[in-house]
Amino acid sequence: MNNFDPFNVRRSSAFDILRATASIAPGPTSATTHQTTSSGQRDHKASEAALEGPRLNDDMSFSIPPNVPNFSSAERRYENGQWESSGRTHRQTHATQGLGATIGGLFEQRDLPMYKDKPFKSSSGLRVPSFRKKRFVAGAVVLVFGLLYWLGLFSESSTLSLGESKSDKSAWRWLSKSSQKQSVVDWERRREFVKEAFTLSWDAYERYAWGFDEFHPVSKTKRQMGPNGLGWIIVDSLDTLILMNLTSRLSHAREWVSTTLTYDQDQEVNTFETTIRMLGGLLSAHYLSNEYPDLAALPDSAAGAPGEDLFLEKASDLANRLLGAYDSPSGIPYASVNLRTMAGIPSHNDGGASSTAEAASLQLEMKYLAKLTGEKDYWDKAEKIIKVIDDNQMEDGLLPIFIYADQGTFRGDNIRLGSRGDSYYEYLIKQYLQTSKQEPIYQEMWDESLAGIRKHLITYSKPSNLTILAERPNGLKQPLSPKMDHLVCFMPGTIALAVTGGLKEAEARASPFWGPKQEQEMELAKELMRTCWGMYKITETGLAPEIAYFNIYDPPVMENTVDEKARKSIDDDRRWREDYVIHSMDAHNLQRPETVESLFYMWRITGDVKYRQWGWEIFKAFVSHSAVFDGAGFTSLAKVTEVPAPQRDNMESFWLAETLKYLYLLFSPDDLLPLEKVVINTEAHIFPRFELGNLFKTGWTRQHRNSPEPSAEVKKSQPVQVRSFSG
Repeated sequence: MNNFDPFNVRRSSAFDILRATASIAPGPTSATTHQTTSSGQRDHKASEAALEGPRLNDDMSFSIPPNVPNFSSAERRYENGQWESSGRTHRQTHATQGLGATIGGLFEQRDLPMYKDKPFKSSSGLRVPSFRKKRFVAGAVVLVFGLLYWLGLFSESSTLSLGESKSDKSAWRWLSKSSQKQSVVDWERRREFVKEAFTLSWDAYERYAWGFDEFHPVSKTKRQMGPNGLGWIIVDSLDTLILMNLTSRLSHAREWVSTTLTYDQDQEVNTFETTIRMLGGLLSAHYLSNEYPDLAALPDSAAGAPGEDLFLEKASDLANRLLGAYDSPSGIPYASVNLRTMAGIPSHNDGGASSTAEAASLQLEMKYLAKLTGEKDYWDKAEKIIKVIDDNQMEDGLLPIFIYADQGTFRGDNIRLGSRGDSYYEYLIKQYLQTSKQEPIYQEMWDESLAGIRKHLITYSKPSNLTILAERPNGLKQPLSPKMDHLVCFMPGTIALAVTGGLKEAEARASPFWGPKQEQEMELAKELMRTCWGMYKITETGLAPEIAYFNIYDPPVMENTVDEKARKSIDDDRRWREDYVIHSMDAHNLQRPETVESLFYMWRITGDVKYRQWGWEIFKAFVSHSAVFDGAGFTSLAKVTEVPAPQRDNMESFWLAETLKYLYLLFSPDDLLPLEKVVINTEAHIFPRFELGNLFKTGWTRQHRNSPEPSAEVKKSQPVQVRSFSG
């Protein structure tokens, strides 16, 4: 059996009809209903190449995945205020929705939304018995397509009668030409496809789950995290709606925030997740709506219009409720807080300890709110966390992933930059940038940590010498684990951002501060970016697993850099696939953004078009494998090593807030959100850089270290350390 056509759809006349119809799909301004289209087999030959960017001459190729609705309609029926009533009614707007609802019941699962910081482990309820899926879907697909054809919905005459002409440049025609050769890439057009993926996801959420915190697009079900909903998906998506200039959708979201959203609920919430998603989302929407009033512009009388304090008022109310989490004996925030009582709650697991990343990734949000409101308490409480952490004087700036809120001391020795450790390091350099480089203490801490990472965690795979950011699960003196969470893939972009401060690499290289240290770190960013890209290239779907392991040297090769010969082996060695090891329990994909986040930073900073190309390949893979059967958006996947990929039936809020936003920015002109003017939080919410001013300052100093880091002048004069090694 053809593994890429398990249902034999391509042998049916219905499939031939759909393929022929693809070339006359509605154009960008069409108001016609979506057509379900399908074409050709996924091209896997490109995966035989080593880790290198796609060729420019075939970068427009895109095999249309089965069951993905038309991306050619820029504004569908819901764009002009035609909104469903709070997701409580179920109206079929596509001919195949009944089929999708039936299939959805087979995939239903009821897990809570995935916290950004915690990898998914449970595999229960993910798979549908293959005999049920194949027989039912195959028969249903052929039956539905045959019925639509019999009704004349796929005929050329019926399509053209809707106002289309054969000369129209439809989206489907452009995407469907898998062998099309293009010398110039239309990045604006690609950006529009990302926007269409967002609107497809948003409209499905609006139709089936409006106002709910969870949306399961396959089963069309939803669930609240609090008694009245916490705005989990809506608030997390506000700034994406603004950036994509989706005026009527933003108007509807603002109306819901104004009239329905309340945080006065007897509900325990995670301090970190609520801060980065909800508080960050509100603050970013406030900033963008005032900084870019022409994007998704609303009348001055509309709720949340420029100059209106709706988002800031909601943010202040939420922050005041979160402050209870900071009222611990040490100042380290509790893992959770009750929004109504404002009482902090220790973690129900891990001996009551908070995770390091969760405790130390609240500062950008609270400091920006303090700057907006003049309320210094927000600043002081968030800043104290970093002092308590730093006073532990952990070796080489590398921290265990748990810390007790009552004592302010660490629990265990597990050191990693994956879940529970990641964004602590990210927020060190971003705090430095947020206050316009006026707090050098945070750059000092970042430099110390990055040097520690290079010393203790960077190693290389075999046989291809891929650069790995590994783990020390039992402390720095114990063996290294060659494991990389996908979460770690935020690091390439963050390192590049730290090296240049957001400037273009060419401009940074011409500045007086550039030296061997910056050269090494930029090279490290590029090498790690290649390894993260490989996580996608290694799988059958072209999508990364949640976790990857690597074959490494014994003993591990611990080096900061590799010489030119070793780097070439990474590009040229066709055996690089042997370096990756994917375990079955780690093969799921949660629509995570970290790799495309780093691609965005790497493109903006280096100007190398290959990072854009890699992002396009990832976007195509998402569309090909995570689209829901009947147009109800996109879902996370249970296994990326199989085609077709089993679907998990859950749309994470960061799919809208981060993954699609970063792809949109990756394909946008680089004067949209200049990196030297903004800082982006760990949920991709955008804040401005600002001056400290008279009210705010760094209210602490570092304790004396026994072995202080070399001064900047000493570091600059140190030679680059290189060592060649072979497999």
